[in-house]
Formats: sequence, structure tokens, C-alpha cells
Amino acid sequence: MPVLLAVPVKPGGRASMLEQQPDGSWRATLKSPPVDGKANAELVALVARHFGCPRSAVTIKAGAGSRSKRVRVEV
Repeated sequence: MPVLLAVPVKPGGRASMLEQQPDGSWRATLKSPPVDGKANAELVALVARHFGCPRSAVTIKAGAGSRSKRVRVEV
């Protein structure tokens, strides 16, 4: 059963982290710069690690070129 997440992303941060906000939404801070898809690849790895699934189970469905992304996780 897939899970869809709306994740605002802040690239170029000091540390990589995925945190759930008090209202239930998610926010990601990434070390990678938004160049050549590096931040997107880091986001996929971060979400996969958090949910305990392979990276192939995580896809960015919308917002690959923006800071606001929709991520699908096959759990």
C-alpha cells in the first residue's frame, strides 16, 4: 500500500534529516546542493532509510525541480 507524502525540502543544510512536524506533515533538510539531482537522490535515500524500505520503493512523483515535493513510498 503506497503512502504519499508532501515534503518541503531545504537543500544545502548542515545535516540531513527528515522530521515529522507536530501537525503530521514532513520536512526534510538535505546536505546536498540542488545540482544535477543530488538533493533528490539524497531525499530518496533519506526517506527509504526512515521508512526501512529499499530506495527503489521511493519515488518523487511531483516537484523534482522545486523545493516542495510529493514523494511516494511503497510500504
